[in-house]
Amino acid sequence: MAEQARENRPRVLVVDDQLSLAETLADGLDEHGFEALALSSGQEAANLLKGDDWDALVTDLRMPEIDGLELLRISRSTAPSRPVIVMTAYSAVESAIESIRQGAFHYLTKPFKLDELVLFLNRALEDFRLRREAASLRDALRSRFGPANIIGNSEALRTVCELLERIAHAASPVLVYGETGTGKGMIARALHSQGPRAHGPFVSINCAALPETLLESELFGHVRGAFTGATTNRDGLFVDADTGTLFLDEIAETSPALQAKLLHVLESSTVRPVGANKERRVDVRIVAATHRNLRERVAKGEFREDLFYRLDVVSLELPPLRHRREDIPVLIEHFLERAKQKYPRSQVCGFSKAAQQRLLEHSWPGNVRELEHLVERMVLLGRTREVEADELPSAIGQRAASSFQFAGDVVPLRELQSRYAAWALESLGGRRMLTAERLDINAKTLGKLLRADPEQGGDGAEREPDRSRAAETQGKST
Repeated sequence: MAEQARENRPRVLVVDDQLSLAETLADGLDEHGFEALALSSGQEAANLLKGDDWDALVTDLRMPEIDGLELLRISRSTAPSRPVIVMTAYSAVESAIESIRQGAFHYLTKPFKLDELVLFLNRALEDFRLRREAASLRDALRSRFGPANIIGNSEALRTVCELLERIAHAASPVLVYGETGTGKGMIARALHSQGPRAHGPFVSINCAALPETLLESELFGHVRGAFTGATTNRDGLFVDADTGTLFLDEIAETSPALQAKLLHVLESSTVRPVGANKERRVDVRIVAATHRNLRERVAKGEFREDLFYRLDVVSLELPPLRHRREDIPVLIEHFLERAKQKYPRSQVCGFSKAAQQRLLEHSWPGNVRELEHLVERMVLLGRTREVEADELPSAIGQRAASSFQFAGDVVPLRELQSRYAAWALESLGGRRMLTAERLDINAKTLGKLLRADPEQGGDGAEREPDRSRAAETQGKST
């Protein structure tokens, strides 16, 4: 145990052209739990510093040949995080201050007590440890939420990942579209972790989960006494996310009054807490998400047009799982491994071919989230190594409602158009713009056709022949 403790001691290089002083300091550091080496040559110290075996450097400022500033430069070039403490005489304080500007942790004016050096060395090493842990956590965050961990290799998903990498380093807002369960939150985290704001906080809120008055206070904060129950000041999520990213999920569910305040923040980069007289400047990147068609909401007056255009600088549309079925097998393997780590006593190691076929044929209305929960459920409840098809819930295995099929009965032409449009969208990987182009109609007409399909959940309200013909004629003319 004593040998192990000795091996774990921080290694410190002590350099002074007066060897006796360097040896005295090194002996004292040894008694305080350090492993210290005394040197009187700046050149010899420079050679040793080119390795990464030293945890800290203590150096005199003025020395012949290679002085303390040069040793500082060499140390920072080989190990930028390694702390350096400079020793100097009173007459060289200005040079010592310059060493701080160049990255030294601290300087000590001779003569000084050993306890003072020990104190600052311990602080420097603790600071170094915290910085190293923070860097490790940032790397882990980038690894966990980076594009490489967005599971799937379908063309639709590759398109999303390519765009994500291009916009991650921008400061502009991003609007993420996608059905519930497609992974909008993961995309928001990937945008944060891959960009320059990764060191800052990532804050998220579901705008549909809170009533308007509470949501306003949650976002912008409040001052004490602003309303009943406001017994203390609260900063709000915009301030919490300062220098980082704020993810506003279900942005379409906010009220017009709250939308006006969000627009003000986007335009001025300032927030005013509820009940306050002064504004506070914030530096936040906004990532908003919705499963609704915001353009339609703007047309109906349910969403502010100016806010929409401020948010829609860059938009990402996440394909539903039924439009990237080729990703289902690899997703199953991914969720199976995660569930096995969570439930190590489970006997389940996979799904039979028949079970996998049923999973491939399912319509997945809950998308990736539904698949993840199903795999976890089967790992938790399964009693054999392979999950068989008859063990799956009865609802699993229904073919996607968008499959284009001719039934035995004749169907209205409008319904046939809608089914064909849905089939075309699925065949082209969920890419709406490409689908509209291939069908020779505009995106608005495609949206109407999809909503008119009763199997897609539409109400058929768009079925008047004249209105449909006019829309399609307009689409071709554009």
